[in-house]
Amino acid sequence: TKGTQAFGKRHNKSHSLCRRCGRRSFHNQKKTCAQCGYPAAKTRHYEWSVKAKRRKTTGTGRMRYLKSLPRRFKNGFREGTVAKKVTASA
Repeated sequence: TKGTQAFGKRHNKSHSLCRRCGRRSFHNQKKTCAQCGYPAAKTRHYEWSVKAKRRKTTGTGRMRYLKSLPRRFKNGFREGTVAKKVTASA
């Protein structure tokens, strides 16, 4: 029984789940996400919220492509080759 009389009248959801960021920030009438900016191509982020950028930036996810880049760059992006066998010389 906490809250004022106005609290009891709140039963309409203005936001639903966003298919890009997964948060309940997708505005049903505007059809835009308040968190990530979907369906805009670029993800919503601002310089005035450093903490929010830290949560969403590169390195917070799996980085399936990026984590192998330094090693592949070091080898000149070669693929499909097998290293030569080194024979033990006496």
